[in-house]
Amino acid sequence: MFYGLTKFVKNFLPKRLFYRALLIVAVPVILLQLLVTIVFFDSLWIKTNKGMTRALVGEIDTFIVAFDNENNDKDYIIDLFSIYLDLNIKYIQDKEFNFKLNERWFSPIDRSLRRELKSSIGNNKFWFSTTDYLELINIRIKYKKGYFEFLVPRDRVTSSSARLFGLWISVPAIFLIFVAILFLKNQTRPITNLAKAAEKFGRGEEVDDYRPSGSLEIRQAGYEFDKMRKRILRHLNQRSEMLSGISHDLRTPLTRMKLQLSFIKDKEISSKLSDDISEMEKMLNEYLQFTSSSQSEKNEVFDLSKLLNETVERYENDSITKDLTQNILINGRKNLLKRSFNNIIDNGLKYGKIINIKLNKNGKNIFILIEDNGPGIPKEEYENVFKPFYKIDKGRGETKSSVGLGLSIASDIIRSHGGYVKLDKSSMNGLGVKIFLPA
Repeated sequence: MFYGLTKFVKNFLPKRLFYRALLIVAVPVILLQLLVTIVFFDSLWIKTNKGMTRALVGEIDTFIVAFDNENNDKDYIIDLFSIYLDLNIKYIQDKEFNFKLNERWFSPIDRSLRRELKSSIGNNKFWFSTTDYLELINIRIKYKKGYFEFLVPRDRVTSSSARLFGLWISVPAIFLIFVAILFLKNQTRPITNLAKAAEKFGRGEEVDDYRPSGSLEIRQAGYEFDKMRKRILRHLNQRSEMLSGISHDLRTPLTRMKLQLSFIKDKEISSKLSDDISEMEKMLNEYLQFTSSSQSEKNEVFDLSKLLNETVERYENDSITKDLTQNILINGRKNLLKRSFNNIIDNGLKYGKIINIKLNKNGKNIFILIEDNGPGIPKEEYENVFKPFYKIDKGRGETKSSVGLGLSIASDIIRSHGGYVKLDKSSMNGLGVKIFLPA
């Protein structure tokens, strides 16, 4: 039960650290302000407003009683209440008293006036408006063949401290939240920079501009990432240097062996040995290409549609059809992506006769599908074919022209660009290679 509730609540929470931290800071401040505001309006402002309204209605009742006394001078009573109680009073002849009261239930002043006048004077014998004048309240009380119009200052029924309280309670809260936003922005920026540097390094790009910053824990994470990055680069450089040395050392004896083959008179033996040497050279070249697939090539923004179109045209093969969405831009290493596409297309042409290539973009994702009509690959071998030097004995068959690195290199290049490769059965019952790349 609690797990389901927790999962339900998490769906509504922000996913980014900045907004989560802001929520932790802002929610208590807002709740505290709301609590203080509710307590203030309930215990102080509303009760004060109610008392002031009751006193005003009592003064109006007193005026009507005094005015109704035949022994009192009517004009004197009006002047007396106007001077000492600040009531602007006027009697108007109107037998019908047909006024429609504006039911403003959201206004505390209107609610208090309506309640007090109803309990003191009764229904259908009064009318008031708090919106006719800016600083005055218009109250009309039915009396005999007309009504009294009372123009009362607004501050007689409401306290001006409410506005000051609202100002003082809202401005500091907004200021504190603004300061919290600036502080949290500075605290989360180093984490964002670290994530961007890790993503950039994962794609094989240079990360020379990253410098650890922020709190002690974030700086420590940044320094550890920089150490890890340098260790990986050192390992890659050592691997490249070692392979360069192996290449140099192996090519020399292979060349000598080729020269010695020319002196062998038995053509059959010479042909077999020549094939073996050629296969060894091919394996050496493929292996060197595989290990250099993460070479330091600068990223650039280019048209992926144009690159695929040029790649297909260079084959000059009518059996390769394409359906490409135009003007799809991507930031990556152009030559490496071209090489991965070539490996997949070459693989399809080797085992099939028809190749179909599709390219489209959906939001921030780029989808490439390369299908062939070959024998396909067994489903249980989908993961294995991405392993270096892995060959399938059945399905597509084993051949000396392949050393099992085509899909490995292609997958390595696609993953270095933040994407992935997935294999499936094609619509032509062959192999379908699905490539997903971030736009």
